[in-house]
Amino acid sequence: MKGNIKKLVISAMLAAAAVAMSGFSIPIGASKCFPVQHLCNVIAGVFLGPWYGVAMAFTTSLIRNLIGTGSLLAFPGSMVGAFLCGYLYQKTGKLAAAYFGEVFGTGILGGILCYPVAMLLMGKEAALFMYVMPFLMSTLCGTAMAVFFIGVMEKSGVFRYLTNL
Repeated sequence: MKGNIKKLVISAMLAAAAVAMSGFSIPIGASKCFPVQHLCNVIAGVFLGPWYGVAMAFTTSLIRNLIGTGSLLAFPGSMVGAFLCGYLYQKTGKLAAAYFGEVFGTGILGGILCYPVAMLLMGKEAALFMYVMPFLMSTLCGTAMAVFFIGVMEKSGVFRYLTNL
């Protein structure tokens, strides 16, 4: 129970940080690229696991939509990336697998899943792969930030502490 509360608090802190940094976005085409979300996805996936990562990504997307700094496209991209990142890290224990999971999950799968969201829920004309390139650019930037951040955490000993939650 104590471990679950720690994970819940950390996921809430990551969601709060992502929402607070929602002013830092890069408009690419019809989507807003939000690299801090991908940084938080990787941190949540690696240290909290896939389900807490999905919950954190959903919460961040929901709050950003409610306050007007996000779009419905944030849901499929961030949630799939966070899940795949956490799942692959959980199965392999390799950071490279986690990074790949975030990039592939958000950039490719999430980008493709945005097509029905854009067409059906947002009423936008869209092509099947229209969101793949912008999402790939965003997740590559955020994942690069996570690689740097986790590298610093490994050198400082924080990584070892957080993996024992």
